[in-house]
Amino acid sequence: MKLDIRQINNLYTGVKLAAELKPSDCNLRKFLTVQGYTYNVNGEIIEFNKILNKNILKENKSVSKTDCNNYCNRELKKEYEWLKEVDKFALMNAIYNMDSAYQKFFKEHAGYPKFKSRHDNHKSYTTNFTNGNIAADFESGKIKLPKLGKMKAELHREFDGQIKSATISQLSSGKYYVSVLVETEHMELPHMDKNIGLDLGIKDLCITSDGKKYTNPKIIKKYGKKLAKLQRQLPHKEKRSKNYYKQKKKIALCH
Repeated sequence: MKLDIRQINNLYTGVKLAAELKPSDCNLRKFLTVQGYTYNVNGEIIEFNKILNKNILKENKSVSKTDCNNYCNRELKKEYEWLKEVDKFALMNAIYNMDSAYQKFFKEHAGYPKFKSRHDNHKSYTTNFTNGNIAADFESGKIKLPKLGKMKAELHREFDGQIKSATISQLSSGKYYVSVLVETEHMELPHMDKNIGLDLGIKDLCITSDGKKYTNPKIIKKYGKKLAKLQRQLPHKEKRSKNYYKQKKKIALCH
């Protein structure tokens, strides 16, 4: 039996599953190293594009991502030996993301790509699956990631399928998460003849047409005063100081 591309797309679907990480000090140092090196490559590629684009900006062209990736492998890794120590896919994906930003700049007239700030509250990088370098052990509650090794993770949901990539992130709250992209077989849910209506409210979160009520937890009311107080204190901190980032972290945790 022959399948066309539309039938194949209906059979398989990509699912992203997130899990909170519990990195050790060693894992944490490795993450910050990889993330920092992707920022360095990001800056070098912007400079590389600026030099080569001087003569072709008027033609609405940009350097290809393959050229940038070759420049990283052939030139940058010779100049900066420490780039060979980190995950190559993290550097490659940083270059590809930069290429997407340039394409949007030329085609959609979006803003020119900027250098990534080390003071950014959200830090992340993406790596690809190859030769079993990404794996999840649901029994022990651990996940294996390239160059980081195994670390504890709160795996709330098991998955069965082909792992494609993983994005490791540090949020402004200081917590670490991994988002795993899995290609899995599309399972169609059973069809039912019964219909139900939902009415969203304030006193009750939701009331269904068959009379079932869901209470409103009113989380905003519970933490609203505390959040407002923390936000009022933030302008009194000197910008980019340690106390300023500590206060921003408290606000993020309250959120």
